[in-house]
Parts: sequence; structure tokens; C-alpha cells
Amino acid sequence: MFGKRSSPGTGGSGGGLRPAPAAPALRADPPPLSVPQLDIPGAASAPKAPPPPPPAPERARSDDYYQTKSTIFGALIEAIDLSQLSKLDSDAAREEIRDIVNEIISLKNVVMSIAEQEELLDDICNDVLGYGPLEPLLARDDIADIMVNGPDKTYIEVSGKIQLTNTRFRDGAQLMNICQRIVSQVGRRVDESSPICDARLPDGSRVNVIAPPLAIDGAALTIRKFKKDKLTLEQLTKFGSISPEGAEVLKIVGRVRCNVVVSGGTGSGKTTLLNCLTRYIDDDERIITCEDAAELQLQQPHVVRLETRPPNLEGNGAVTMRDLVKNCLRMRPERIIVGEVRGSEAFDLLQAMNTGHDGSMGTLHANSPREALSRIESMITMGGFSLPSRTIREMICSSVDVIVQAARLRDGSRRITHITEVMGMEGDTIITQDIMVYRILGEDANGRLIGRHESTGIGRPRMWERARYYNEEKRLAAALDAMEVVDDSKLA
Repeated sequence: MFGKRSSPGTGGSGGGLRPAPAAPALRADPPPLSVPQLDIPGAASAPKAPPPPPPAPERARSDDYYQTKSTIFGALIEAIDLSQLSKLDSDAAREEIRDIVNEIISLKNVVMSIAEQEELLDDICNDVLGYGPLEPLLARDDIADIMVNGPDKTYIEVSGKIQLTNTRFRDGAQLMNICQRIVSQVGRRVDESSPICDARLPDGSRVNVIAPPLAIDGAALTIRKFKKDKLTLEQLTKFGSISPEGAEVLKIVGRVRCNVVVSGGTGSGKTTLLNCLTRYIDDDERIITCEDAAELQLQQPHVVRLETRPPNLEGNGAVTMRDLVKNCLRMRPERIIVGEVRGSEAFDLLQAMNTGHDGSMGTLHANSPREALSRIESMITMGGFSLPSRTIREMICSSVDVIVQAARLRDGSRRITHITEVMGMEGDTIITQDIMVYRILGEDANGRLIGRHESTGIGRPRMWERARYYNEEKRLAAALDAMEVVDDSKLA
């Protein structure tokens, strides 16, 4: 089936196919770090959890190992038909590769221990069928981010802390090959003419690539991993990201169709929180999502997912976020979810929120609820809309109901720090009202921050009438009453 030669690895130009660009001889990766503490992207670590132990030292591989692997890999490529291999499923392809590699090792009289041989087999299978040195890192569910800074340095984030690994690539060409393999799966490209690319892995993990000449020391690849198990507000409560009472308020916010903006810095868990909020949308609602790289994981049956498109080689054919938001208004949506608002699409999203699409949501980068409102105004102004500032602010007030602020604290934990309502205008100023805030009280002996979620004492928030319309006012009242109220006298 695979067109094996009579003497695998001896060279020649007979029956075997030349290796495709996606399957070069990649350098093997070291075994994954041993870090037992679990990290959850977008969620906080447990408040009392000790800091993660240092990673176990990885066993260094000798130059002889890499030389042997390169020789065997070259013989493998000459001994198989890659077009036939691509027709098999992953498990069957791995078994075929392992059989041929074992035969090559035997014919070449390579002396290896059983452990080294198994390691070599796994490495070669990853190189041919997967993402090479990245495969062990992608398989770990405790890693939140993988950051490749050129072929020689790969960092990971575990439990909110960044660690250097021994994972490395053979050279810059191998790293670019892996990047091309990732982005081509979603119909995108990355090269010197188009050196910046956003993409995603099949599991929804977000990928960003910036290639030379923009990246001076070799391609920079950043992967924001998604957990296999989708997080819920109940789990965020266990991790300390939000109090049970605050989680109850957020459930009601999602259920009563408040227009929500999720605000936060990079890596604060905005997308995870948005996923949690969408769980409380009714199954009979038509939801349309607009994203640069599709990563939202909605559970409802009636979801239409839209994704932007970059320009082609001639610079034509780009489909922007604003194009998607404008088009989805013609698709009879009941809720519009924008993965990240970063430009003039903010104007179209506000219009959608203000014209019958209650319960729409979006995320943006900002460090506080007040800054989030300023960012929306700035994005509309920079989009070329010649509207007076007061008109824009009135549009924001009539469109946005709630701002949920997420933050990544200095100890690596993630917290929901504010649930804030937009009340209206006083003069030219937008008035907001905090329902819940997170107060940092200090830190423990391990350097973990200690804090608590507190109510600001609001008896009847602005959403009260909306909650009563959906028969949720009793639950909202119970959640607000159960919150611990801010008392500055206790902290004096």
C-alpha cells in the first residue's frame, strides 16, 4: 500500500513520493514538563492554593539522538507514499509509520533502548501527522498559553505564571512550516508578503503568527489554548473568580436579555466569561456570532458562526468585522455576539443593541468599566463617524446595560472585579453604578492575593424592571441581599 522500497533509506528516485512541504524532517521535542497543578484559561486559581511547584527538569537529548532521528526520518519519507498515508485515519497512519520505522531501525542496525525507540517513534509520528515539537504541549490541559519566540525558545503559561520549556525546533524553516500547517487549515496563509495572521486550531484554540521580516529573531507563534471541558459560572465560583451571589447576578443578566460588554486586559478571561454568559440564552433564540478567529463555543442549537477573511495576494476580497456585523442585521438575529470589538464595528453593534436585538454581547480591551465606555466612544470616532461626543455617549447609554470587568491580577489569578450598570447621562457625562466590586485585602505567605467580592449596597439596580418582566426579580433580590456589603470602617 505504501510502496515500500526493497531497501528503505538507501535513496534513489523510484516508487516513493518526494516529501510534501508540510512534512519535513522536524527535530524532536523534549518530554513535557511535569506540573501537577491545574490552570484554567480565563478562570482564577483557587484562593488558597499554594504556588505551582517548579517544573521537573527535562531530560536533555544528545546530538546523536537528533542525528539518528534525521537519518531514520529521511529513510521513512523515501519508503512511504504520503498520498496513501493521507487517506488513513490518525490511529491507522500512526501504526503504519511505527511499523515502517521499526523496520528501518532493524535494517540499519540502530542500537537504542526500548524507551528511546518509543520516544523516537512518537516524535516522528508527531512530525508527520501533527505539529511536531508542539504536540506534547498541545496535549496538556493545564497549559493556558504557548508562546514560541523563534525556533530556540518556547514558553508556556501554567497557573498564571510563564515558564520556559526545553521545546525547540530544528531551525526557523521548520517553525515556519508548522505555522503554515496551522493557518492553512482555516484557509489562511503566512509568509513574507502577509507576515501577520490570526487563525485557530480544530479545538478552537486561538493562534497568532507574526513572521519574518517583522519578527526579527524568527517567527513568533502564540497559541491561546482552550480547555477540553468548557467552563461554567459554577466552576468560576469554585476557583474564586466570582462569588456565588455575583454568579447568580450574571446568570440573571444573561437570562433577561441585558446588553452586555465584557471588558478586560489581555489574558484576563474575557472570551471564557462570554462563553459562560451565553449558556443562559434560551435554546429557541437565533444567535449570530461574529469573530476574527472563531473561538466561541455556544451550546445552543440555533447558532450561525461568521468569521472575517483577510485579503488575498492581490489585496482584494477582505471581509472585515464591520462587514459581518452589518450583514448579520439582515439575517434575522435575536442576539448578536461579537467576539472582540476593536474598531468601527462598535457603531454597528450599538445600533443593533438599540434596535430590537436585546441580549447582544461583545468583548473589548479595557482596564475598568469607565475606560470601556471611553474605548467605545474612541472606536466610533476613529471609525470616521462625524458625530458629536454627546450623541455618541447617548447612543452608548441607550444601548449598553451592563459592563462585566475581568482582570488578571499580579499573582496570576483571574477575577471578575466589577459588575457595573450604565445608568444614563448627567450633562455630558455617562453615569455608571457598580453592583458588585472585588476588593483586594492583602496577600498570603505564598504571595497569593486575598480579596472578596462585595456589594455596593444597591437595593434596586436599573435592571430591576427588566428582571421583573422576566419573572426574575425575586432571584435578583435574593442574590443582592446575600452579597456582603462594602464596609470601609472594618478596613480602617
